[in-house]
Amino acid sequence: MANEAKRWSCEEFEKALPELFENAKGGKLSADPQFADILRDCPQAAELVRDLEYIAETARLLLEPEGDSPSSDLWQKIERELGSEPDTPVQ
Repeated sequence: MANEAKRWSCEEFEKALPELFENAKGGKLSADPQFADILRDCPQAAELVRDLEYIAETARLLLEPEGDSPSSDLWQKIERELGSEPDTPVQ
């Protein structure tokens, strides 16, 4: 879609959002200067873009492996420790 020279209506922009997000660098339409006018002129579209960017960022963070996650050795040690504890009746 050649969106560089296009003057969007709010409705056209909202309908094109899935494709625009798919092609956006870094998933940030709000930072792209070519969409500054439409986002300024269409508050509903701007809010939708903010929501979609928030959802995409949250999903990325949930799927991204954490750098500080425990090693598999730690999990094995925890399992051994739990397995070696004597069963105590719960009163």
